[in-house]
Amino acid sequence: MTLASEHTAGPSADAIEHSTLHSAQVSVVSRQSHPVRTEEDLLNVRHEVRAATVEGGFGLVDQTRVVTAASELVRNAFVHGGGGTLLIEVLRGSEGTGIRLTIHDEGPGIPDVAEALTDGWTTGSGLGHGLGGARRLMDEFTVDTGPGRGTTVVATRWTVR
Repeated sequence: MTLASEHTAGPSADAIEHSTLHSAQVSVVSRQSHPVRTEEDLLNVRHEVRAATVEGGFGLVDQTRVVTAASELVRNAFVHGGGGTLLIEVLRGSEGTGIRLTIHDEGPGIPDVAEALTDGWTTGSGLGHGLGGARRLMDEFTVDTGPGRGTTVVATRWTVR
């Protein structure tokens, strides 16, 4: 199942068009891949994501949003997916700079993405705000998952929206 949310306020004609403009005219400035296998990796990727937001020229508030979203997503991959990989890409487009996070794991997949995005729903001991909270912090958000094939989340935030 693939679920796409184009904007934190929900899909709208403006958000979808804005997203399409960025994706049509985007170049990758830098790309880094990081394993997510240990608790230490979780801390390391937070630092790497922060560094990428600085490289991309994000302000402090947006840096915090992106790092928080990344933390939630990599923790989910670690806890529920048995570990995985985080790809961090700094993007340049005609309308601004972006950061794209691609988190992939080989876990069991998410049986019901809509339910998993609902605040308060959890399969673990957390509060159940991780996936939905990460979606709200980013401008573009997709989840590609299925039973037995793992989960890939792609989340992008732009300096100009």
